Amino acid sequence: MNSQNRITGVMVYYYFVCKKKLWYFLHEIQMEHGSEDVKVGKLLDETAYAREEKHINIDQTINIDFIRESNILHEIKKSRKVEEASIWQVKYYLYYLKQKGMEDLKGKIDYPLLKKSVMVELSEEDETQLKTILGEISSISAQELPASAAKKNICKSCAYFDLCFI
Repeated sequence: MNSQNRITGVMVYYYFVCKKKLWYFLHEIQMEHGSEDVKVGKLLDETAYAREEKHINIDQTINIDFIRESNILHEIKKSRKVEEASIWQVKYYLYYLKQKGMEDLKGKIDYPLLKKSVMVELSEEDETQLKTILGEISSISAQELPASAAKKNICKSCAYFDLCFI
């Protein structure tokens, strides 16, 4: 894991997308630099909600895309392919901020290309599950080798596809 053993929102996101991808990321093996999907996502990030003050970085651990309405943090995504991962990433942001004393926050995932959004709230059950997830992320980080890849529909568009399957 990174030098200060921080668990970031990206790590929580990758936990739900693919444990093998998470292991690569935790061990600083990054393949996104050449990915067309990543380039499209960065372009969307740069152009969507251009008037907002974006990329609010807290403790070098969470990076909130922007905060518009009071107490609502926003995460911008290009598609709903891995929506569960996006929801848990936002729940982690809410959890992290709650641990820092910020109560009554909500999250919103914005899909500007789809002109849709999803509200996200943090429940006590979510907090319990997040504690387990954070422990599992630490365990994955400690593994010498990544887990076997489970081929999913999203694999063919993943930047790590060649590393996992070729």
